Amino acid sequence: MFTNARLLLALVCLPLGGLRGLAAEPVRLTADGSFKQNVQWSPDGATLLFTRIHEGKMALWTMPAKVGGEMKRLLPEHKEPHFDGHYSPDGKRVVYVYDRLEGTDGKLSIKVCNADGTDDQTLVPHKAFEESPRFAPDGKSVLWVSTRDKNPDLYTVTADGKNEKRLTNDPAYDLHPAWAPDGKTIAFASGRSGRQKVHVMPADGGKATKLTDGEFLDAWPVWRPNGKQLAFVSNRTGNYDVFVCNADGTNVRNLTDHRAQDTSPAWSPDGKKLAFVSTRAGGSDIFVIEVK
Repeated sequence: MFTNARLLLALVCLPLGGLRGLAAEPVRLTADGSFKQNVQWSPDGATLLFTRIHEGKMALWTMPAKVGGEMKRLLPEHKEPHFDGHYSPDGKRVVYVYDRLEGTDGKLSIKVCNADGTDDQTLVPHKAFEESPRFAPDGKSVLWVSTRDKNPDLYTVTADGKNEKRLTNDPAYDLHPAWAPDGKTIAFASGRSGRQKVHVMPADGGKATKLTDGEFLDAWPVWRPNGKQLAFVSNRTGNYDVFVCNADGTNVRNLTDHRAQDTSPAWSPDGKKLAFVSTRAGGSDIFVIEVK
């Protein structure tokens, strides 16, 4: 089974599709071309947190959210892969995936540290594939994906590592979860209706509702801070672009509309911009686009 990191690496390495004009002109923030994914804004909008492969190592990096900002390793002492970081609502903590290599695969766990990389601790010990950790909007719990019950399902745990709860129980893969800004709803990607589509459900579990349709893959949903829209990644145009839709799944539009692979969308805290990773410059770099 692909982990999210390995799956996204495969996606951005796909051949380019046909040329389609941009809906707007994105601003390129990085120019090194090294593989990147899982972009996140700090709550104050000043910093970007992302996964980067540099000199053969997958790790968490930060940089100022501006052109030419200096990239820095968050946890330089870690020798093994770690990725998919997510800020707490107050910006003081980062939850992420740690991959302890063993044999031909790794033992993934969920760890948490201060925003400067100090006080690094295990939040969810390894039982299976533990991925996609996301702080709740109130900071009191963490949502993540685990295969501990055979296939990927969604779980929550309180921020102190207690009170684990399983939210989904479906034979299909449930992946890429995202809290709504009010904490009442979770969006996620699921193959329960065939190909992966964007679904939503109550934050405490319950019936899931499918938002997107069609014979293509829709994944990595992220809520706009006002809760009225979602961005997600889809290959419905023949390659991967970032799309935006209303919270009920209506009014789907292609935001990036390019022949390159555009993935890893992340809203700025004010909801006016969207960061994403694109191969349009030849490598893998972070771009920002304004969204009306």
